[in-house]
Amino acid sequence: MTRQTGPVFARRRPRRLVAAALVLVSALLLLAIPRPVRAFGEDGAWNPRPLLTGNARWEGVRASAPARWSFELERRTSAPARRTPTTVRADDPSLLAEPFALWGGDGDIPPLTAREVLGLRRFLALGGVLLVDDFAPERGAFGRAARRELARVLPEGSPIPIGTENVVFRSFYLLQRAVGRVEGPQKLSAIVRGGMPQVIFSDHDLSGALARSETGGPSVEVTPGGDAQRERAFRLAVNIAMYVLCSNYKDDQVHAPFLMRRRAIDDGRPRSGPALPGLP
Repeated sequence: MTRQTGPVFARRRPRRLVAAALVLVSALLLLAIPRPVRAFGEDGAWNPRPLLTGNARWEGVRASAPARWSFELERRTSAPARRTPTTVRADDPSLLAEPFALWGGDGDIPPLTAREVLGLRRFLALGGVLLVDDFAPERGAFGRAARRELARVLPEGSPIPIGTENVVFRSFYLLQRAVGRVEGPQKLSAIVRGGMPQVIFSDHDLSGALARSETGGPSVEVTPGGDAQRERAFRLAVNIAMYVLCSNYKDDQVHAPFLMRRRAIDDGRPRSGPALPGLP
């Protein structure tokens, strides 16, 4: 029996070269395919981070509000949310890692440092949304101070009233007005950039309505509307979250059937406690 050497290897070598060339071309084509840009909040989870400035700390009866916010969003919409939100400082680069921050307080605040101004300016330039929540709107000291400092961050922007015509009032629930722990003004205020609210001012103490005690009950009394008003505050919180997560959903009707089904399920779900009169 004779051994065939040269002719066989001569036939196999071109095939191997062709295969290797195809692999190389495929790899180059994969590298050439555009990849999605990685931006802040890329995991898509709602993370209502309390924003800290100066020597402020997140504590007191409203400390549980962000976790409750995440819980209500998941329960009502099935959107992913972080159950244990962490605080973030205005001058910390990690502020840019997520698209939302909650800045709340009940009194005057010291001027922002230059680094805090720069951090917030970068956050908003990237498209971040900031909710300014006055815990004591009866006095209004924090709301005035926050507006004063944000005028340094966005000197070209001034707050304007926003109501039922705005996407924040219809991103999930169809709301007739804004409420929180107190009834407050019928409308929110916002610094609108590019046609979209980017800094939202609540003179309603939304965090107070969301907060829960260690036993699971409300931490702060809601006045004057009690449980019905608290439910409306929950709905406003859900709307803000959905606005941040998919703020252009009104222009993308693919989302509309899903949102409507979730809202119908939630409105039909039995609730514990007394009936809430006057809810849509």
